[in-house]
Amino acid sequence: MSEEAKKTSWFKGVKAEFKKISWPTKDTLTKETIAVLFISVLLGVIITVIDLIIRTGIEFIVR
Repeated sequence: MSEEAKKTSWFKGVKAEFKKISWPTKDTLTKETIAVLFISVLLGVIITVIDLIIRTGIEFIVR
């Protein structure tokens, strides 16, 4: 198989795979984005609270 035929075959394969992609609807994308942002903020708050508790505990022990 020639180099040119390999390239053409590869691009045809890529094009076929792109046709199989199922893109989310705008509504689904919005809901999932809000969920990710909410979970990220929630985890940030949880990590901050745990950090403050640990820091306060270590300062108490050191004093």
